[in-house]
This record gives sequence, structure tokens and C-alpha cells, in this order.
Amino acid sequence: MSDISTQLYLISPLDVDDEFPARLTRALKAGKGLVTAFQFRVKDLDQHEAARLAQPLQEICAEHEVAFIVNDSVPLAKRLKADGVHLGQDDGEPKEAREELGREAQIGVTCHASLHLAMEAGEAGADYVAFGAFFDSTTKDKGDAERPTTEMIERWVKLFEIPLVTIGGITPDNCAPLVEAGADFLAVSGAVWNGDEAEVVGEFAKAIEAARPAS
Repeated sequence: MSDISTQLYLISPLDVDDEFPARLTRALKAGKGLVTAFQFRVKDLDQHEAARLAQPLQEICAEHEVAFIVNDSVPLAKRLKADGVHLGQDDGEPKEAREELGREAQIGVTCHASLHLAMEAGEAGADYVAFGAFFDSTTKDKGDAERPTTEMIERWVKLFEIPLVTIGGITPDNCAPLVEAGADFLAVSGAVWNGDEAEVVGEFAKAIEAARPAS
């Protein structure tokens, strides 16, 4: 799978205790060469509890050479010495995150359906930008926000080298247009964790390969 241009970026469910480390291991084994990033996304926990839950998951990611990204919290990412942080529009500036986390940190920024926000993030030093939600999603609150389009993906990848992550309700059945448009990453959560994670990752691999533009 190493020649597949579009890769998977897994986002954790909110509950990552109990059997989740084993599930993550299964998903990463099934997605070897396809899954290259994992985002630790928990809500309403103090930093100590979040760090306790993160530790085994971070170790699993390291074993499988998958980047471990912390959602929202620069302080938690710094405490864990995570590979990076993903920032929403209200979670701080990429430049400040860079100062805290260092030159090697991978910093991503949510840009919803705005090329302008994405360009600003790139100018501020973001390593990747994220557009979404592309489809109805239980983890990505769309609200009344504008829906991004595949035309936006095509325009971005044509004009900029900063990797593009697509997010929001993405499944093996609906991902083809995003792959065809040139998305660098499909960020997925519910599609994987609400089913058999290894099986669904395998379905993503087949769907991405089938949709991949011929070189």
C-alpha cells in the first residue's frame, strides 16, 4: 500500500479506556502503510486523566510508526511529547504552538470550508490544513456551517503543497470523490470505531485504491 497517495488519519472515539488500546492495535495492523496518523481526541477530562489514557495509545502508535497527534490542547501535547497537535479555530495560533512544541511538531488547523482560513494557517506555519465536514458526522459538528466541496480540494492541491486533510462522515462508500480530487488524508472516526475496525480499514484501503487516479 505504500504507493497509495491518499492515507488514513484515524481520530479516536471519546471513550478510549478499557478495550480501546487493543482495537487501535488491530486497526493499525490492518492499515499498515495506509494509516499514518492518529488523533487523540477526548473531552472534559483533566490533563492528568487525559495523559493516563493517552500513554498506552501513544506507545502503540510509536510501535507502528504512526504519528500521535493531540486534539485541541498544546499543553497536553507538550506534556506527552506528542508528535503534534490539531488546532480548531479557537484553540490558539500555529506560531504559538510551534514555539511551545518545537520545530519538529506537526501542527494541523481546522479550516472548515474556507480557503482563506487555510491560506492563513499555512502562512502561520501549519503543517497541514483540514476541511470539513464533507458529510453528515456524529463527531464533527457541522451546525449551520458551509459544506466544503471537492472543487475546493482540487483548487488547494493545485495551488499549495501543504497537505490537506478531509474530515466529517467519511466512509469507504463515499470517499471516492475526495480521493479523486486529490485529498492527502481522509480523517475518519465513527466509520472505523462503530464497526469492526480492522475490516473497515481494509474496506478503506480497497476504496482508496479503486479511486486513486492513474499515474
